[in-house]
Amino acid sequence: MTDLREGLRRGVRIAVDVGQARIGVAACDADGILATPVRTVARHDGSDVAEIVQIAAERDAIEILVGLPRTLRGDEGVAAREARNFARKLAKAAGVPVRMLDERLTTVTAHQQLHAAQRPMVEHRSVVDQAAAVVILEQALETERRTGAPAGELFPSKPTRQEDEL
Repeated sequence: MTDLREGLRRGVRIAVDVGQARIGVAACDADGILATPVRTVARHDGSDVAEIVQIAAERDAIEILVGLPRTLRGDEGVAAREARNFARKLAKAAGVPVRMLDERLTTVTAHQQLHAAQRPMVEHRSVVDQAAAVVILEQALETERRTGAPAGELFPSKPTRQEDEL
């Protein structure tokens, strides 16, 4: 039997799927075997960063993974800029590394998984962001198992000159 942890650092990871109105949050166990949905955080009052930081602290997370929504061609648009801005705020507040991962098609995959689990479409909206965060986390764990290196790009806690100009 293959050890699922081979090439994987030990520690809880938090993944977030940043949307305009909601942020889906997922976490894995310290061995990186199981990724599970945690909750959906509303983005209406500016407390979203603090809530994610609190979730990470409560679980003693070693890093936070933020989905980077690129187009199918790999371009970055408005949603990607918003995710980068959110990651910058997280990196300043979290006290743990923040990494950004390509999240193309994670929401589509999440909807497919919810459909396969026979969840009614009316329930999808309330949990799809969490399910997408689970997909992001599963992809990150698999990448680290396969390569032996953390997935995604490490987001700097200090903005780059280019980001300062945004």
